[in-house]
Amino acid sequence: LGKCLLSPIVLAAYAYNRSLSELGPGGRTEGGPGVLCQLFAFLMAFFGLAPTLLLLAMALECWLSLGHPYFYRRHLTRRLGATLGPVVAGLCALFCALPLLGFGVPMQYCPGTWCFIRMAGGGPRQLGFPVLYASLMGLLVLAIGACNVSSMRHLYGMARRQPHRGPPAAAAPRMEELDHLILLGLMTVLFTICSLPLIIRAYMGAFAADFNENADLSALRFLSVNSIVDPWVFIIFRTSVFRMFVRRVCRRLN
Repeated sequence: LGKCLLSPIVLAAYAYNRSLSELGPGGRTEGGPGVLCQLFAFLMAFFGLAPTLLLLAMALECWLSLGHPYFYRRHLTRRLGATLGPVVAGLCALFCALPLLGFGVPMQYCPGTWCFIRMAGGGPRQLGFPVLYASLMGLLVLAIGACNVSSMRHLYGMARRQPHRGPPAAAAPRMEELDHLILLGLMTVLFTICSLPLIIRAYMGAFAADFNENADLSALRFLSVNSIVDPWVFIIFRTSVFRMFVRRVCRRLN
């Protein structure tokens, strides 16, 4: 949804050879970032935070189902899962709308085809939101990493308890748990690598006054790469050929 909403705006900017602030009303002529640029900054912040919260919900569900199955069976219901998505989206929308109300400043970044919250320069009112945003993202990254590491530990323990020798049917559960273990590890590493640059850039801009638009653009690209790569990792890993290759590597290592 984020790609479908944001990509046409960028393509329109390239097609008309104009910046986002010049495309929408209230742009450069009035000294502001423009309505379209503000909308773009809001969507960038929203679609950076909302999927992270949903990833945390998925990591918590995985951790509870593996480590606390009785609590999971008793308290986690389909109704809770159905209401979680709209609640997360609503909270993220309220939080990311703060710059539109004056707490934080939407800003157009070079080369004029993307906007985000200003991460360097200005006073506490302008830099308070990016620091708060980065802190929240950092806490989410730590929580997701902790839940996934705990889930991997449970999966590894379950695989160790399975019989090592015997007919193929007896070894199948153990290999299935190892498949989930490797997939969870890959997605955790990718998510952490893609999220950390934005967090670091926000803190550097606020506390070290490091204004570098190219570095900020690279950090936003890393954050966008996560939502593109993660589904492909999941899709490729679920194919039988790739899983067979991983299982052969595990057997050779054993």
